[in-house]
Amino acid sequence: MGDHSALLEQQHENTMPSRSTYVVDGMLALRSARAAAARDGAIGREIVTLPLLAARLVGGFATPAGTDVLYPAIQAALASESFGDIGMVAALPGMPRAVLHALDCAWRADLDLSSLAGEVPRFDDLHRVETYVRDHIPPAHMLPRDLRDAAARRIDRARSLLGPVTLSGVVDVDPLWMSLLNDLARVTDITWELPAPAEHAWFRGSIQRRAATTPVRKSAEASADPKSEVIEALRWTRQLLATGKVQARDIAIAATSTQDWDVHFLAYARSAGLPLHFSHGVPALSTPEGQACAALADILANGLNQERVWRLIRRLPAHPFASRLPPDWFAAIPRSAGLRSLDQWREVLAAARPRRDDGELAEQILLPVLELLARSADIAAEAGARLLSGASLAMWEEALRSAPAQAIALSLQALRVADQRDPANSVVWCPASQLAACPRPYTRLLGLTSRSWPRSENDDPLLPHHLVDRRRLHPVGVAERDRRHFEVIQAHTHEQLVLSRSLRNPKGGVLSPSSLWPSAEIVYKRDRIPEHAFSEADRLLARPREAGQLAHVRQSQLCWRNWQRPSILTLHDGLSGANHPAIERALTRVQSTTSLQRLLRDPLGFVWRYALGWRSVRFLSDPLQLGAASFGELVHELISGAIIALEPTPGFARASADEIEAAIAEASTAILHAWPLQRSVPPPILWRHTVSEAARRTARGLAADDQVRSDTRSWTEVPFGQGGGAGEGAPWDTTITVPIEQTGLVFGGRMDRLDIRATGDGARITDYKSAKPPPRHQRIALGQGRELQRVLYAIAARALLPEVRTVVARLVYLADDPAIFELKGDELDAVVGEAAGFLSAAMTILRSGRIAPRWEQDADYDDMRLALPADRETYLRRKASEFRAANQPLNKLWSAST
Repeated sequence: MGDHSALLEQQHENTMPSRSTYVVDGMLALRSARAAAARDGAIGREIVTLPLLAARLVGGFATPAGTDVLYPAIQAALASESFGDIGMVAALPGMPRAVLHALDCAWRADLDLSSLAGEVPRFDDLHRVETYVRDHIPPAHMLPRDLRDAAARRIDRARSLLGPVTLSGVVDVDPLWMSLLNDLARVTDITWELPAPAEHAWFRGSIQRRAATTPVRKSAEASADPKSEVIEALRWTRQLLATGKVQARDIAIAATSTQDWDVHFLAYARSAGLPLHFSHGVPALSTPEGQACAALADILANGLNQERVWRLIRRLPAHPFASRLPPDWFAAIPRSAGLRSLDQWREVLAAARPRRDDGELAEQILLPVLELLARSADIAAEAGARLLSGASLAMWEEALRSAPAQAIALSLQALRVADQRDPANSVVWCPASQLAACPRPYTRLLGLTSRSWPRSENDDPLLPHHLVDRRRLHPVGVAERDRRHFEVIQAHTHEQLVLSRSLRNPKGGVLSPSSLWPSAEIVYKRDRIPEHAFSEADRLLARPREAGQLAHVRQSQLCWRNWQRPSILTLHDGLSGANHPAIERALTRVQSTTSLQRLLRDPLGFVWRYALGWRSVRFLSDPLQLGAASFGELVHELISGAIIALEPTPGFARASADEIEAAIAEASTAILHAWPLQRSVPPPILWRHTVSEAARRTARGLAADDQVRSDTRSWTEVPFGQGGGAGEGAPWDTTITVPIEQTGLVFGGRMDRLDIRATGDGARITDYKSAKPPPRHQRIALGQGRELQRVLYAIAARALLPEVRTVVARLVYLADDPAIFELKGDELDAVVGEAAGFLSAAMTILRSGRIAPRWEQDADYDDMRLALPADRETYLRRKASEFRAANQPLNKLWSAST
């Protein structure tokens, strides 16, 4: 193929237009030089890198082997060959990347691994990998040394193929290409436009010095941390562009290594709307396509659950999979369910089938994909081909090439993709090594600390210094290279050069300045007013007076001032108009036992929840254990299931211990299977243990009941005031709401348990608590409002069962040794009257408009905490006198010990 190409080139040599070749270093210089050639109208100018120059000489379809062919070949070599020195680590996930890095360093240094193979076993292993790769990559793809040698054999055709050659902006040349450049100097005109102060005595061609210049303006600025450096860099960029005399293509921002600043540039440049080009590429995970890959990798690595499946489907490209799903595929699937197994997905999709318009279509499309994802990560390639397309599929395949499927999440984190901006009309953010090849008139260098400028040198993991001399592997050290790049950039930035450094790292550690840092510096304070803000948010943050003109900012400032006023109750504390319509609507609705408890415990929280409709955000997660509230629901459901199984035959009161134990076991089995289909539960082993513990407490609680008469009938989860029918099997009409005398409130709910004698002369209400009991000698009445629920149940029983003469309301604590606390007779009457009085007092507070916060001091969690200052204790102390006065009718309840 190469000879045929050469023949064609000789035939057309006389008809070809005059050509010249420009050699540049790096993609930034390549794209910038091509844009400059287009602006100049250059015809016949070919702009290439050194590997592409060699490929042009070889002819045909020859091309430098890239990572897309090298990674798979190295992976195959490590899997198929047996090695001596690296055999123990050959199968580790990072080995393909480490081997490629070592080979690349050896190739750049022009080391002949075949001649070194007998000296050290490590070189023998690397040579075997190199040989395997050479034999298994496509013929058109050539390794660097092979490409160089093939180009050298055709060096006599260089004048006709390349014309005059110019090295433009090349600062350093690897030893691999030195001999080829000197060979070119013998057969064609080759000129190196060498930027000062670089020196290369080995070069045999013509050297044309690019004269050094002194920047018109040079300054040094110190910022708090890398994020502040980015903010100052974007402000500086905005200031230059605002003059109208500086174009984006003339501005560059650089650092020796960019990872400390990349995330901040990504976030702030988008909000600023600045044309910022990442010459080294943007992190793949910062793009929508990368997020689709990340969602797929998350499922393959961590298994199925509903949140991961939702995340994947939301981020998948429309084709080839997502567009086939019907729009209501998720109908009737409980959003709080964990769904960690394929069987659970089958069950919920089948159960939801009657409520979907598509019938079985969603199952036919979704289940095969879920079956695929439920397998191990080894099917990553198949999953990517089935679910991804376009850019997302290309990212996925690139990540699989550089690491095994089991480590694809790590591979995706390291993957970078080209951004969509052209450096020819953009501000460029790049490594200093790329900027040194094509300096710009306005340059800002970041991170001039002792750790970055220059950087310290580390050994190659596979080719350390004791195996091969560091200067042989890297003739120019990292520190020397960084200094040279700094000098080149400084010498060719002819308008403005700004040096920037951080005083501290992101973790707060102190950073010392670089040895390249000048003695004079400007330290920018966080609260200063910049001349040019980089975005609207930055402008408002830096100019409080302007920000204060916005209505929402004025309101937030007023709120903060009101929170700080110690001796007055304000609108931002809870003060409202008397007899407010929203509050009246909230009070006249049918209450639940939960809403009445909140009214009694926290009047302001009642207003937020039921008058204003505020709801806290529920973050669904995979818990390792159930919260206290969920565990209480579990115990209640077990009690309910056991009693329902025993009623009416043989009846809970007549059931034997074995029958009760069997009923609890049956209820446990049902919950063990049903709850994972409805809500998030712990992993399987922990979930079985949790249900077993709840069953143990249930059994002890039911066994702790006093002996009851055999003619007693038991109900559980008995509804009242619910509407929608009479309620099958209930002892009353479930549609009837219950009034609370003296208050005007009506309520409904569900009783945990109700026992009624067949004679109808007595009823017992039970409110179960899964928590630890208080001391047995302690009397529990309203419990500062916490135990209002059983009192409300007693009110409901008396209203709905007027023929019952005796009502007993009791609390049963199931943790540890079950403890029972009863209210009956005159004591119950007194507590009912007390509860009605305090509810009336709470309603009076709400209607007066003088509403103040009140939180339980011993509460571990309150879902309304975010509505008031984070330091709630200080806030409550600051306004304690006003809050006590506003809540005076309820202070007696809240301060009571029972």
